[in-house]
Amino acid sequence: MAGKFPSDFRERLLERIEIAEIVGARVQLKKAGGLLKGLCPFHTEKTPSFVVTPSRQTYHCFGCGVHGNAIDFLIEHDRLTFREAVEELAQQAGLELPSEADAAPAGPDPRPLYPLLEQAAALFQQQLREHPQARRAVDYLRGRGLSGEVAARFGLGFAPPGWDFLLKQLGQHPDARTLLERAGLVIEREGRRYDRFRNRVMFPIRDRRGRVIGFGGRLLDDGEPKYLNSPENLVFHKGRELYGLFEAQQANRQPPRLLVVEGYMDVIALAQFGVSYAVATLGTATTPEHLTRLLRSAAPELVFCFDGDRAGRDAAWKALEIALPQATGQTPIRFLFLPEGEDPDSLIRQEGSGPFEQRMEQATLLSDFLFERLTSARNLGSDEGRASLDAAARPLLNKVPVGTFRDLLEQRLAKLTGVASNARQRQGPRPAFSRAQGRSQGLTQLNPMRRAIALLLDDPALAPHALAEPGDWREIDSPGVRLLAELLEVIGARPGISSAVLYEHWRERDQASIVERLSNSALLAHIPPEGRAEELAGAIRRLNRDGRSILRQRLLSKASTEGLTAEERTQWQRSLNPAAHAAPPQTKN
Repeated sequence: MAGKFPSDFRERLLERIEIAEIVGARVQLKKAGGLLKGLCPFHTEKTPSFVVTPSRQTYHCFGCGVHGNAIDFLIEHDRLTFREAVEELAQQAGLELPSEADAAPAGPDPRPLYPLLEQAAALFQQQLREHPQARRAVDYLRGRGLSGEVAARFGLGFAPPGWDFLLKQLGQHPDARTLLERAGLVIEREGRRYDRFRNRVMFPIRDRRGRVIGFGGRLLDDGEPKYLNSPENLVFHKGRELYGLFEAQQANRQPPRLLVVEGYMDVIALAQFGVSYAVATLGTATTPEHLTRLLRSAAPELVFCFDGDRAGRDAAWKALEIALPQATGQTPIRFLFLPEGEDPDSLIRQEGSGPFEQRMEQATLLSDFLFERLTSARNLGSDEGRASLDAAARPLLNKVPVGTFRDLLEQRLAKLTGVASNARQRQGPRPAFSRAQGRSQGLTQLNPMRRAIALLLDDPALAPHALAEPGDWREIDSPGVRLLAELLEVIGARPGISSAVLYEHWRERDQASIVERLSNSALLAHIPPEGRAEELAGAIRRLNRDGRSILRQRLLSKASTEGLTAEERTQWQRSLNPAAHAAPPQTKN
């Protein structure tokens, strides 16, 4: 089945399986009261902060912020696709997968592309060894100092000259030719198909499971473009993938860092010299998706490598701006600027791996680069210069997740400007927590609506405490009200529903992103279990006050134009004081 799984099937699946068994097969867990604790498999730690809650069928790490249900765990830990995770759980639970007729409509099935791309990679590798014209490719790789061992580790190959090598090898039938085109290996123009990659050294690009999803090709003559990537397709999205990440994870279970460089040859040359933890973006600037993937690796720090010239520093600044929304200080982010005219490949050949790694250890921290850049062209001896610094820094610091790291940046800015950080609180509230920030910071920043939703997602059994309060909050016209109302409706219709199943109910809905952000136990870590019922009731009471205010405004407006009905007069009295009555407003005759 190529389509999506119906939500009711996923919910039945999560009710059938035990998350403790799924996680416990992969992480050593110890009982701690009603919880299970262990070392987090998603980041390096010495003190256990990873918690599985069997009663809610969820997991959460208080160190790095990852959380979710059994499906999420398999996706993150076993590097499975969503479909593969559901299929594995269904097999363990003894549930039959829904038929095609039960599934939601879907687009083309990506699965046939994987074996085709693997076949193409094997053919390219074979041509590097056997093709009569492969000598130029071999000489190029040897000229770059690469050994046969490292070339084999990265699966390097050769696309022969000519227009139809792959077409002849893999495109004997019409369906096969269509697949080649869909995989980006063949181009069709004016009714004619021909190979995309010709006379190039080939670099297979692998996903985090090691499957070939695309290629990069380096031209061996003077034509253009010198480097060519596969086009985006069903399995290849260059804004998400990182070249060499799979190889780095295979070589280092716990690497000292991840080094982000510019090109394929930098990654491979560094690996040749023992620096086997380098990755490269695929011809694009760093994206938020890249950052998320890097931060979820086991690396204790990230180092971005750039040329030391102005263009390199400008590129580094763009990477810094992309990193700020996910910068918590828990995983240090550094910027390494190379001497002019050097790249990682040339520099490590000159000085060896020891001095090169020392450069990384001394690379500029994100916080230092941020303030170096902001202060470099400003006169901090003048009020105008300090005000200019504050104005430039404020939008950037507002992107940083609420928490200790942001507080420290604000304190540093306060020292530079002479403006106390508490004076800046007038400039507006901090942004709400998001899962992408990956940390349990800013817990008290939840407004009453989000607090109520978060409490219900964490413990659906609290719903009666919300329903015991009046429903004046329903007067508020906002997406949060609609989500809260539906949340209570779903819980009411399914007594005993678990947090994991409740979360899954929204996975493919329009409100999935807010549910994902709020279904995080860390948001509520400051509230003791015995106080959560009152916390929920208090949030509903605060929402009710807002709802009654909106109701009064609506009734006042109507009273001044057309008068109120008897029911609306009762509503007015209650809106003034739920426990007492007040005279209704005068109505027009």
